[in-house]
Amino acid sequence: MGDSLVGYAFVAPNILIFFGFTLLPFIFSLIISFSDWDYTQGFSNIGFNGGANYIEIWSDSWFQDSIKNTLFYVIGTVPLTIGISIILAATIERGVKGKGIAKLLLFIPYISNVVAISIVWTVLLAPSGPLAKFLAGFGVQAPIWLADPDWVMTAIIFMSVWLGLGYAVMIYSAALGGIPKELYESAQIDGANEVQNFTKITVPMLSHTTFFLTVTSIIGGFKVFGQIMTMTQGGPGSSSHVLVYYIYTAAFRFFRMGYASTISIVLFIFLLAITLFQWRSQRKWEES
Repeated sequence: MGDSLVGYAFVAPNILIFFGFTLLPFIFSLIISFSDWDYTQGFSNIGFNGGANYIEIWSDSWFQDSIKNTLFYVIGTVPLTIGISIILAATIERGVKGKGIAKLLLFIPYISNVVAISIVWTVLLAPSGPLAKFLAGFGVQAPIWLADPDWVMTAIIFMSVWLGLGYAVMIYSAALGGIPKELYESAQIDGANEVQNFTKITVPMLSHTTFFLTVTSIIGGFKVFGQIMTMTQGGPGSSSHVLVYYIYTAAFRFFRMGYASTISIVLFIFLLAITLFQWRSQRKWEES
């Protein structure tokens, strides 16, 4: 009995935090998603409107633009991050001196404050910033990255790829250590070169790691917020509006907490579907 009480005491803080900061807020958000609540008027102002919010969002042009921009962001960041990081990790692990320092330098942006990183990139991408001057030296007129609707999401994608490379490289580096060296030795005897080793051994052996990083990167992409808030605030127009930023603006600028909760529930359903797909696919891989 005493051991059981000690065990419960250890897990109790985590359970209480989960209930207080995750489960109860989620239940409250689900409830008020069926209302048109202006939180500045207090709880007495909550007026339920059935499922009107869930019908309205599909005709909301800002919501539609937010979905498009979020999908564009995910499709742009995930393949680039995965592709570049697996190449960097394989290169660092097999042929770079001081690989610990190299991985540390790549990892620093990931653990840095996203607001500070975003400010640095805002200066870098400014019309008179270092990147514009660098391109001007080659006679290239740089676009106004963060003020051009055609370029703003591309600029944020490149910034986000740079930001997330360190994490992916660290995961791949750890996975590379589990590949038997005998495979490369056998391939060398058969006359395989480095490119063949990479495509025929490294990439297939890292498939589970790639799958994990792909799913987590997709989930992270759907939750992007810091870069948007700091660098563009959803502009110009709605060209960089993403789902999480729209949740923020609906709640704290338009004071439509019920509508914002509706969008957050829809986002939760998207992420839940991705997670369930991950579990199902991972189980099939383990059984095969």
